[in-house]
Parts: sequence; C-alpha cells; structure tokens
Amino acid sequence: MANIKSSKKRILVTATKTAQNRMVKSALKTTIKKFEVASTASNAEEANALFIKAAKALDMAAQKGILHKNMAARKKSRLAAKLNAIA
Repeated sequence: MANIKSSKKRILVTATKTAQNRMVKSALKTTIKKFEVASTASNAEEANALFIKAAKALDMAAQKGILHKNMAARKKSRLAAKLNAIA
C-alpha cells in the first residue's frame, strides 16, 4: 500500500475508473449478445433495432477510450454483415 497521499488518491481514482469501464464493457457485450440472438432467430426488425443500439454503444465506448476505434469499427462491420445476411 502506498504511503504518499497523492499515490493513495491515484489508487482510488484508478479503481473507480476501472469499475466504470468494466460496467460499460459489460453493457456493451450484453447489447451485442442480444443482437446476435435476434439475428440467429432471423428476426429482422428486432435485429435492426438492436444493431443501431449496438453500433451506438460501440461508438461511445471508442469515444471514451474503452475500446480502440479500429476494434469498434471492426465489430460494427461484422455486426452489419450479419444484419445484411438476414435481410
């Protein structure tokens, strides 16, 4: 454990940010999984709505620095390909 006051604060801030990032990542994974379930069931309308939510969540995660922008773009591209395969 750190002895210096600023080091203690850094540890607390890092723990808080890590928890927030983990929460956002978990919600993102859930959103993507819901889309994949809808696309597997060939429910085009629901899949389209869930794709929009997933794409928005990916963009927000990339904007906040939780995901790399190229990773977000790659995931969106693969989800769009699945959506187009249904329609």
